[in-house]
Amino acid sequence: MTKVKSISKTWELPDYSTFEFRKKLTKYCICIPVLNEGEKIKKQLKKMLPFAKLADIVIADWGSTDGSTKKSFLKKMGVRSLLTLKSPGKQGTQLRMAFSYALKQNYAGIIQIDGNNKDGVEKIPDFIEALNKGIDYAQGSRFIRGGKAVNTPPMRFFAVRLLAAPLLSLGAGYWYTDVTNGFRGYSKKYMLHPKVQPFREIFINYELNMYLTVRANQLRLKTKEIPVSRTYTKGKVHTKISFFKGNANFLLSQLKAALGFYNP
Repeated sequence: MTKVKSISKTWELPDYSTFEFRKKLTKYCICIPVLNEGEKIKKQLKKMLPFAKLADIVIADWGSTDGSTKKSFLKKMGVRSLLTLKSPGKQGTQLRMAFSYALKQNYAGIIQIDGNNKDGVEKIPDFIEALNKGIDYAQGSRFIRGGKAVNTPPMRFFAVRLLAAPLLSLGAGYWYTDVTNGFRGYSKKYMLHPKVQPFREIFINYELNMYLTVRANQLRLKTKEIPVSRTYTKGKVHTKISFFKGNANFLLSQLKAALGFYNP
């Protein structure tokens, strides 16, 4: 069995602070990357209260200044740990922080979910079940039977269905329908596989999500899609991705992942 301590010395990790509200209680943990999510993360955590005993909740904060990660509130919501990024970086840096913490805490698997209250958290038990059955990479999808895509902006719908999904599926050798969905599950086996190596500084922005989508099936690990719901509010879509530069970088990371650029 691979020992985390024996390989973590080679991990390229950002500087971050850790605040633990309580001890580890569960086999799996839920990692939630956030940045100034305001009422959205507060509403989401309230919805997640029934599942707090199934998987420990870890908040990976990019450096929120809106009070949404106030410790007194997080403790009340059953959160186990608050990680706060101190180094420069973006979502990929957040995830390296969160995933490395989870593995060092010896969780058997990680469930990743966005902190913007768009995802149907009632599906958390389905990801736990998949990990218990030996699935190494579980990808949430709103586009398969049982999934729901509510008020999805047309541009995003077509970008995912006609561009991102075919491109990353080609690279993975497995047909995925919703590759940009941040509701996912990873086994410890997958994250520690010597031919994965997710803790590298090349993963700063959205590259890590794209890479982990394709790499599991390339290595013949067990993968599957799980039906989930994702709901957008009507009106203007709020996003942290800038229209031109952000979307261009997003597409470039998909191309690189599909072509094996990130493979160690």
